[in-house]
Amino acid sequence: MVEPRTLVAVFASPVAEYLLHFGRHLGYRTVLVEPSAELITPAIAAHADGIGSAVDPSFADSTADVVICDHDRPELGAILAHALDYPARWIGIMGSIRHTAPHVAALAERGVPEDKVALVHRPIGLNIGSRTPAEIAVATLAGLLADRAHRPGGFTF
Repeated sequence: MVEPRTLVAVFASPVAEYLLHFGRHLGYRTVLVEPSAELITPAIAAHADGIGSAVDPSFADSTADVVICDHDRPELGAILAHALDYPARWIGIMGSIRHTAPHVAALAERGVPEDKVALVHRPIGLNIGSRTPAEIAVATLAGLLADRAHRPGGFTF
């Protein structure tokens, strides 16, 4: 039996749409968190089993993998700090390792302790050279599946 699992995509984006679409096919209960309702398109909503304006305990439990899909949003610090208050299994934020991690400063501004900031994964996903939203979603989900199964990912067996 496969344990229950939830995929939470935070912030509507093309990557979030693919994450929710592929995640549902991989057996996840899918949730979109988007504080700005006007950004939720019918296409992305079609892939979400639930939609919320904030991370909340009804889905951010120990089965949840939370993926922040936009590191430039002004709500980043507030949403991420709130997510860290729940027992999500895994929390990560998309972003290139070639750029400063904006979540670190955003969380520090809110007084989030360094040990909690360290729980946020970045970069996320397997290093497959992904460029398109669909490729980024595949790399992210492959990394989540490997992590959940306590495997390194890649071609190491």
